[in-house]
Amino acid sequence: MKWRTAGVGCGLLIALAVTGCTGNQGGPVTPPRPGASPLEQTGGRPGQAKLEHIVIIVDENKPATSIIGNPDAPYLNSLAQTYAWADHYSAVTHPSLPNYLALTSGTTAGIRSDCAPGGSCLVTGPNLAQAIDRSGRTWKMYAESMTAPCTAANTNTYAVKHNPFLYFPSVTTDRAYCSSHDVPYDRFVADLAGTKTLPDFAFISPNLCNDMHDCSIQAGDRWLQANIPRILSSPAFTSQRSLLVVTFDEGDAADNTIACVFAGPAARSHARSSTPFTHYSLLRTIESEWGIAPLTAEDAAATPMTALLN
Repeated sequence: MKWRTAGVGCGLLIALAVTGCTGNQGGPVTPPRPGASPLEQTGGRPGQAKLEHIVIIVDENKPATSIIGNPDAPYLNSLAQTYAWADHYSAVTHPSLPNYLALTSGTTAGIRSDCAPGGSCLVTGPNLAQAIDRSGRTWKMYAESMTAPCTAANTNTYAVKHNPFLYFPSVTTDRAYCSSHDVPYDRFVADLAGTKTLPDFAFISPNLCNDMHDCSIQAGDRWLQANIPRILSSPAFTSQRSLLVVTFDEGDAADNTIACVFAGPAARSHARSSTPFTHYSLLRTIESEWGIAPLTAEDAAATPMTALLN
């Protein structure tokens, strides 16, 4: 597979017709846009309506230089142009699995491979699922091409290494709990139908073709274009302050800086941040917005990405 490479600087942004050359890189937090839910905050920044839903989509193995400004990814670039993106967002390591674990538990747990869950390939410490449950919120993992809920067996198109919640014994020990929270992606459309059926936190892993792992950037971008509009037009995103994040697990051996785009009513318009962020920063943002204590020293020390939120 060949990647088209484009620089991230303003002069090289082919698909990003960002106004001027800097975008909105800081400054005071703007008030929620008209139509945002005026609910009182239960965590997050003072004086702001609370963040109702967070949906995260994780794609695969592409440095930012092969995505941002690449005409093969027009839809993802259009989201970055319209909403917000971080141009110094990095994965924490290689290969895939430790990055997924860092994003959802604040640690790689010493795991350095894409091992199957079990034995020493588990995270026995705190994780985001536990923290969300304890906060009184709801969560689900949606894995495309997973054949049944809570499935730890790979198929040709489903990789368990892209389903981090199956590495948490707190999730998998109770089979009924796991089966109701770690589900195939085909259930997502029904859950989008209402603000009560969509969980507060949704983690989406496209299959091995649609996440750009085995197929082209064009194929992955077409999947985003087919699926993201239904998210942004759902009740949770048209009547509440909700956030969509699209990012990647890692880059390549030469460059681990990856694309990270915020979209939806909670994302600032035409915003760009050059602050160095990592997967721990995204986790810290979730914790900060929802008043959740950091899970580990890694996310505790990370800078939350609030400059990209309105």
